[in-house]
Amino acid sequence: MEILYLLIPVSLVLVGIIVWVFLWAVRSGQFDDLEGPAYQILMDDDRPAIEKPDKAENGTDEKPPATPQ
Repeated sequence: MEILYLLIPVSLVLVGIIVWVFLWAVRSGQFDDLEGPAYQILMDDDRPAIEKPDKAENGTDEKPPATPQ
């Protein structure tokens, strides 16, 4: 019976923390768009990728010499 003197205040503090975290999440916009990120994964990226410069056969960034025409 004496444990209730400890458990009731601890549970009230825990409930208060949970309510505070929930209200913080609502006010900061955590629940504004629940479906957007799920669909964003499925959408194709229409922007072209940045092309990297050609690498020579020896692995350096130097371009191979141009051949005369």
